[in-house]
Amino acid sequence: MRIPRVYVDLPLEPGASLELPAAQARHISQVLRLPPDAPLVLFNGNGQDYSVHLTRADRNGTSVLVGPPGSPEPLAPLNIHLAIGVSKGERMDYALQKSVELGVGRITPLFTERSQVHLSGPRLDRRLDHWRGILIAACEQSGRRRLAHLAPAATYADWLTRHSGGGLLLDPEAPRPLTALPAPGAAVTLLIGPEGGLSPRERASARALGFEGVRLGPRILRTETAPLAAIAVIQALWGDFGD
Repeated sequence: MRIPRVYVDLPLEPGASLELPAAQARHISQVLRLPPDAPLVLFNGNGQDYSVHLTRADRNGTSVLVGPPGSPEPLAPLNIHLAIGVSKGERMDYALQKSVELGVGRITPLFTERSQVHLSGPRLDRRLDHWRGILIAACEQSGRRRLAHLAPAATYADWLTRHSGGGLLLDPEAPRPLTALPAPGAAVTLLIGPEGGLSPRERASARALGFEGVRLGPRILRTETAPLAAIAVIQALWGDFGD
């Protein structure tokens, strides 16, 4: 049976006795229904898992005794930054979740000309919290011991003026396929639009700042499929899929 992994935003030191935060306590006691002494793994994003001894798990709280850490997660040979146009509801959630499972290190949500979702103020704050929860859950499920970073959402124009170093622009009309490119080095930014893609003006702006247009093949992929296909190819060519 697979041992559950749970993220906690707490220092984890071997031998320490901890009372877990309310959200994680409810998950362990009411969702996972783990009894005392059940095996459990905690991680806090520092690159290591910690085996813990569950000393109490009930409606009044959850306590653990922290055991020794596991081996550190190796640093990724290629740091992938996904800059993605915000799409509707479950499409965005799915793209974020699976991108983290595939090994993306940083994600920036962008509001573009063709974005059908525009958020600000408290509504944007709630959505960002929701997306962070998706990233954390994806790390829990996939075994990642380092958290993927969710950057603040930005308008496309503002983000592009601040971004340096260019990157790859996913464009079905681009002359070169992704597989024809040389290795990008230690980091790469992948820029993808929302439903309907980036506008011609946005694509031109990206190319003017050093982004190279690339295509995946003869088919036009959906907004939640395109980043996953591109990330998988990138990881197979230059990332950690070969390890």
